[in-house]
Amino acid sequence: MGKNGVEQAKMLLEVNGAKVDVCVSGSGERAALLLHGWGCSAEMMRSVAGLLERGMRVAAIDFPGHGKEGKALPPPQPWGVPEYMEMTAQIIRQLHLAPCDIVAHSFGARVAILLASTYPELVGRMILTGAAGIKKPKTGKATMRQNLYKGLRGAVNVLDKTHLFGELPEKGREALVQKFGSPDYRALTPEMRKTFNMVISLDLTDRLEMIKAPTLLYWGAKDTETPLWMAQTMKERIPDAGLVVEENAGHFAYLEQNARFLRIAESFLMEGR
Repeated sequence: MGKNGVEQAKMLLEVNGAKVDVCVSGSGERAALLLHGWGCSAEMMRSVAGLLERGMRVAAIDFPGHGKEGKALPPPQPWGVPEYMEMTAQIIRQLHLAPCDIVAHSFGARVAILLASTYPELVGRMILTGAAGIKKPKTGKATMRQNLYKGLRGAVNVLDKTHLFGELPEKGREALVQKFGSPDYRALTPEMRKTFNMVISLDLTDRLEMIKAPTLLYWGAKDTETPLWMAQTMKERIPDAGLVVEENAGHFAYLEQNARFLRIAESFLMEGR
């Protein structure tokens, strides 16, 4: 039983070789799907579920390798956005959610963008907040740092091929990750680092114009992970899109301004439909 006295059903689904935790709550003719960000969990979208489950059937996914405070089982092999998207599409079909509204944050929005542009029949309306999916242009400093990392890693790999240095090359690779990697990357297991690299390598800019779903973009003006220019690009390219900007919020604007976000979400997804 949820906080609002609404029944919850927690299930473990096996989809495309991955074990996926899904929480379903609420009831109604329409359905909603909640997709969390990188390294987060469905629990972080509990307030959104609490709102929508009053009149909708709501499914919240813990992405493999992320949910449960990052302790959910990883995918059976390294996955990119397409694999996560196909898994999500299969869950929508399996739970008979289509066409479902989607609320997605950051990495979850990567999945939602690819899903809506590939299987438009599965998607109703979308709210994308702090959405990732557009590659940042590299600065000269970032390029130099990447080239230095690649050079040092190449040298370590050469040592490894000689088989003369035992565990030293592997320790050297990990030391380079700790020095050059982002906090998110450093915290990952070696297998999930492969997934991370596959995910961020896909630029979804060209998919935006293929989205048919009415889309609300909700953004923090102080977002440094997915800067505001990304939201503006999405607004320009998605055919039916609007943008709400919170001046005093960052990458987790939907939590930082939660009461306001919920009012906007209720208006966009529930009222007058």
